[in-house]
Order: sequence, then C-alpha cells, then structure tokens
Amino acid sequence: MPVVGRIAGKGLADEFQDRGYLVVDGIDGRVHYLKLAPGADLAALPIGGIVQTKPPAQEREVDRNIAAVARDGVYRTAEHLARLEQANDRSPQSVVNVHVRRLEALRRTGVVERVADGVWKVPTNLTMKAQQHDAQKALGLTIELRSHLRVDQQVRANGATWLDRQLIEGGNGLAAHGFGVQVRDAMRKRADFLIEQGLAERKGWRIVLARELLSTLQNRELAAVGRSLQDQTGLTYRRPADGGQVSGVYRRSIQLASGRFAMLEDGVGFSLVPWRQAIERSLGRQVSAVVRGQSVIWQFGRQQGLSV
Repeated sequence: MPVVGRIAGKGLADEFQDRGYLVVDGIDGRVHYLKLAPGADLAALPIGGIVQTKPPAQEREVDRNIAAVARDGVYRTAEHLARLEQANDRSPQSVVNVHVRRLEALRRTGVVERVADGVWKVPTNLTMKAQQHDAQKALGLTIELRSHLRVDQQVRANGATWLDRQLIEGGNGLAAHGFGVQVRDAMRKRADFLIEQGLAERKGWRIVLARELLSTLQNRELAAVGRSLQDQTGLTYRRPADGGQVSGVYRRSIQLASGRFAMLEDGVGFSLVPWRQAIERSLGRQVSAVVRGQSVIWQFGRQQGLSV
C-alpha cells in the first residue's frame, strides 16, 4: 500500500542522516522513513506538505494502447492516426506523438524495434516488458507531492485541495490516532467551508458535496489567479478549452492550492496548464499542450509528446 502523509522532517533520525530521506507522519498513524530516488529535489518537498509514495511500476495505458493498435506484432503510426481520426478524436496527432515518445524510450532498452519511419516491431508481451523496463529505471522510492499546503492551510483555501479529495473518498485509510485524527478534524472544518461557499450541504449526519466539486474549485482559483496575473502583466488570460491545444513560451510555474501550473505566454495572452517536472527542460522555450480534464499531453517538438 502507498504511504500517504505529512512531511515531518528530512533525514532527522540518527540512522537516516542521508539528506535523501524523508520522515513522514502517515495517515495510518505510523511514522515512515522514506528514501527518495537519486536526484530528487528535496527543496520541492516542504515540511508540512502532503506526499504519497508512488506504487511500483505498473502497467501503463499507453502500453496497452500500443499493444491494441499493433497488427501482427507491428505498430504503425499511420494506422493509429487513422483510427483516432475515425473516432473524431480532437487531437489525434498529439495522441500519436505520445505513443511515439514511449516507443522511442522502449527502443533504447531493446523492448521494441523500429523497422522504418513510423513503424515499430513490438513483442506479444509488450505490457509486461514495458513494466519491467519501468521497474529497472525506478531506483529508489518515487514520492509525489499532493499538496504544498499544511492541512490547516487547506481548510479555507480557494482551490481544489487534498482535503477535498479526502472528502470525496470518504477519508479512507485514516487512522483513529496520530496524523489521521488531525486530517479528520481538518476535513470537518473544510466541509463547513464548502457549505459556506454553496458547494456542499448537510443532510442529517451526511455531507453532500456538489457535483464536479474539484473542477469547480480549480476553475474558481485559476480564474482569480488569471485576473491577478492579467493585471500584473497586461496580457489576456485564456482558459484552455477541454481537449483544445494551447501553445506558447513556458515562462514560469505557479504553485496554487489546486496544484502547480505552467504559464504559457504567446505575446498577447497566456494560459495556465497543469505542470509536470518533464517540462522544466523547456523553460523559456515554445511548447504546446492539450488539456483533457486533469491529464495533459505536452509537445516539445515535431515528433515528441508526453502524456501526464
């Protein structure tokens, strides 16, 4: 089971003096000492922030898609593109680019073979081979930041917080002691705040949350931040349309209650797109992205893409 909890320290125990360790108060009521993957940015993991360990390498949707599209052990970009166009996909080329990037990564370790431009030979057990490939790359534990805010700071935050996700999930895994108790108390206060905002209502002992709660909270926060940045920069804020493509120069990232967002600027306006670590190498460069709900397909070049 993944570890979820609050960062209490960084390499504080005598037996864990290596600064590559985190001390985490888990929602399960236990204290966990977690060793990070090599090169992990400790500065990006603030004390009090909420983290979750990423489970061991699992089967990826992109690998399942490649295996499903491949005919007689051969994946062809032209065939995949035609399928997507027939299905009226809004960004077929961007989707294909994601699969090309994944195939190129697998090719470098011998999992697949490129036999021609846009054509790859893939094994019948591709998903298993790809999973093994990911497991070999994952040296050390991958830890993902779920919120840079402490739970008490999330109670009245204007945005989609980790506490909101706990409310939606019913507080699964929360212990009746330790940090679990603090989270339960913060959840009760967050529910009261959502009721004030008209985003929840109390029915007897139950709290009924508004539909599309997370997207509503996130959109409210982005609209407010967009207006503020618009006043500061003189540029027009443009909200990305779901499934639409956004292009611009990646100027900076902004940490919000709803998560971290990349600011893409085209000289006249700007958009805020969910940030991922992979785009940092493109800081100051032209990039494009397709936003679909909480997922993003990034494009850094003519034949590259990253789905996150």
